Amino acid sequence: MAASVLQRFLLPVRTAGKISAHRETGRRCLLSAAYTDTKVWEQRQTEPQSLGELASLMDRSYERKFPVSSLTISRTVDCISSKEEIDQTEYYLYKFRHSPNCWYLRDWTVHSWFRQCLKHGAREKAIHTLKNKVQFGMFPDEFTFNLLIDSYLKDKDYKGACSVVEEVMLQEAFTQPTTQIVSLFALSKYLATKPDLSWQEERNVGAALMLAGLEQENSVGISAQLLGHALIGKVEMARGIHVVFHQMPLIWTPGYLGRSLAVMERVCTDTGDLKLSTEVLDYLQTILQELSSTPSETAEENTAENQADDSIDEEDELERAKLPQYTAKFKELREQLQAQGKEDSSSLEALTSNLAQEKLSAFEQLDVAEYQKRVQDWEAERRQLVEREKEMREKAEQERLARQAARQAAQ
Repeated sequence: MAASVLQRFLLPVRTAGKISAHRETGRRCLLSAAYTDTKVWEQRQTEPQSLGELASLMDRSYERKFPVSSLTISRTVDCISSKEEIDQTEYYLYKFRHSPNCWYLRDWTVHSWFRQCLKHGAREKAIHTLKNKVQFGMFPDEFTFNLLIDSYLKDKDYKGACSVVEEVMLQEAFTQPTTQIVSLFALSKYLATKPDLSWQEERNVGAALMLAGLEQENSVGISAQLLGHALIGKVEMARGIHVVFHQMPLIWTPGYLGRSLAVMERVCTDTGDLKLSTEVLDYLQTILQELSSTPSETAEENTAENQADDSIDEEDELERAKLPQYTAKFKELREQLQAQGKEDSSSLEALTSNLAQEKLSAFEQLDVAEYQKRVQDWEAERRQLVEREKEMREKAEQERLARQAARQAAQ
């Protein structure tokens, strides 16, 4: 059912005029060279180290049950010089995460790890550690997220880009406008490929669209919210509210299809220039039609599963009973939107491309300035740690010499 709905939703643009407009709006679609430039990062002061010696030091420390310092693991990541060394370092990141010092993995070490993976063609390792963030301690900031998403977009790997966006969603890291726009761009590009989504993917993509869209007060944001609620609502109707919020940053209250209608109602009463994409409205209409004509189709296909995990409860049944009301309300609201001229014939992909072209450059400049300041702060913190490490070594050496002198005197 997911494939048929999406294929009907994401129809190719038919008119030459619309095709031309889409090409125009699609030109500015990636992060700029200034944003992805590595100069600021590579110009920072580093300590030349041997990966072999660092690995040997960490192995001896773990064997003796001594703690490995955050500086040691940071130096290990910084001195990576090949794709083969990425594999070796991944092991030590895992070991550090499962050591007593795991809480001291520095933010700059996380950023450096993803930089190194991208630099040495090991993006699959970056995604592996990101997807298994609890095991590796990989919780990147939004600037790092943006670099990862952009690397996939440049390769036109929209599914890969969306896999990163899903991690942004799970960490609820849609605070920067740049991240919001780049994420929405990746999601719209992926949906335009007419993917055959599983119900888990529908939920995850829906949640990403909704949460990113909530941060954008424009037609792109409001259309993304509607589509996000619709995707989540479809999963809710088929499998129950419990599978919707399980391990997801979503509210537990049923009624996601109702919330999609609330988005339509908001646009109807809005006095500004908010509009909803006709394409997205068509998608919601198709969902309501299919759920209404075969309301238990998907549920019947998964009867055994639902009985096993008891995912369908009385609240879910009550929500399903509201389908006729939702369908009637949708028809009423869409008529109002059309009467008020608040439907936008552009696709979500075209709307998002337009937004990126108009707004992304200014937000990038703010991000780059903030990143430069953050790197300076990281360097100041690192120098303090290096100085403290030096003092501790000197103190340990003095104590060793004092003990040695005491033993000699006793003899």
